[in-house]
Amino acid sequence: MSLPSDRAGAPTPYAPPEPGAVVVYRGATLFDGTGSPARPGTSIVVDGSLIRAVVDDSAAEAAEAAAEGAEVVDLTGQFVTPGLVDSHQHLATPPDRPAAEAVLRRLVHSGVTAVRDMADDLRQIGDLARAARVGEIPAPDLHYAALMAGPGFFDDPRTHQVTQGAVAGEVPWMQAVTEASDLPLAVALARGTSAAAIKVYADLDASLVAAITAEAHRQGVPVWAHAAVFPASPGDVVAAGVDSVSHVTLLAHEAATGPLTSYRDKPPVDHPSLVTGQDERLEKLFARMREQGVVLDATAGLYASREFATDDPEAAEHAARNTELAIALTAQAHRAGVQLATGTDYETPPDEPFPALYEELAFLVGRCGIPAADVLRSATLVGARSAGVGHLTGTVEPGKLADLAVFARDPLADIDHLRTITLTVKRGHRFPRAARTTENR
Repeated sequence: MSLPSDRAGAPTPYAPPEPGAVVVYRGATLFDGTGSPARPGTSIVVDGSLIRAVVDDSAAEAAEAAAEGAEVVDLTGQFVTPGLVDSHQHLATPPDRPAAEAVLRRLVHSGVTAVRDMADDLRQIGDLARAARVGEIPAPDLHYAALMAGPGFFDDPRTHQVTQGAVAGEVPWMQAVTEASDLPLAVALARGTSAAAIKVYADLDASLVAAITAEAHRQGVPVWAHAAVFPASPGDVVAAGVDSVSHVTLLAHEAATGPLTSYRDKPPVDHPSLVTGQDERLEKLFARMREQGVVLDATAGLYASREFATDDPEAAEHAARNTELAIALTAQAHRAGVQLATGTDYETPPDEPFPALYEELAFLVGRCGIPAADVLRSATLVGARSAGVGHLTGTVEPGKLADLAVFARDPLADIDHLRTITLTVKRGHRFPRAARTTENR
């Protein structure tokens, strides 16, 4: 009888190549994500899952690698960026493994090499992350959060969807926290889920948000927060020292016209002042975010998406006002120098060929007026930073993971050229766009 450790386990057809498997991607125009201008005639030398060199096509290093038997992939006339990052997804609310795998398959064949999952049923998300990492399934890398909120939040139906078989608020990935909680233990329990961060969500006051953040950081865990936590204001959340905040429209509550009480009882905001994009209260908040390096996961296009399409006039008006706010505040944050990440918080229908991330990037360029180069940097390096992996990916540089997206036409010239994706390289493994059709059969 064989011991379990002797078994090969499940097949891993999408695993990263081993060190020593060298590939030279040559001839492309490269947007490397560092802030440098795009470089034509560039060769990227990949060894296994890592980038060995980024050089001109004429450089000796590229020629030597080819002469030594490296595979050469000719990308003449094409455009390469770092792999894209969707910094706000929910892949298991409620858990549906086939649906999640279909979303992940489409994402990785659309140039997306990393996803930040913002709290779900981590029993499933953890296994999806493992399967993606070892190559059992075609998928981006997943970086995910365990959630903490006040007890009042846990009558939300979504919390029960993600804790089926257990009690919402009493599991390590979905914890109810009060002043009486043992925060070192709560953070340690969250860490035990292999979560990359703690998400601070709702119904927590300023002192408790600060205490959670301090303890998480003491244990080496980043904190990803809603931009307003109610009663904690956006200013309170930023002052607590969180690493990122989500949903630009929630920042409007820095200019609320009444007290912040709970997640479900949001007061009106000073809409006329905010939509000018020049409100001084927000300007001060953005200055502090810039100084502290807090990333804004704006989800700017959410209210303009099909998720909020409706025949109800009142709901349509609410979505339109939130879209106005998102445009004004996202543009103001960008002008203020805040680091923007590109999250979606929704996904396009299963029969759509491209993911919601493409819509978010187009919204940032077309509606918020942000230059395409800045938006692509947001979707690559800043997205990687938001997930805590900026040291590993997000730029095309020696020593980084070989995470690349290849396009037939230049997305800097027109952000809709993202739809000309031809190839994704994730940790050195190639995912040709054409293969997506075959795999869906």
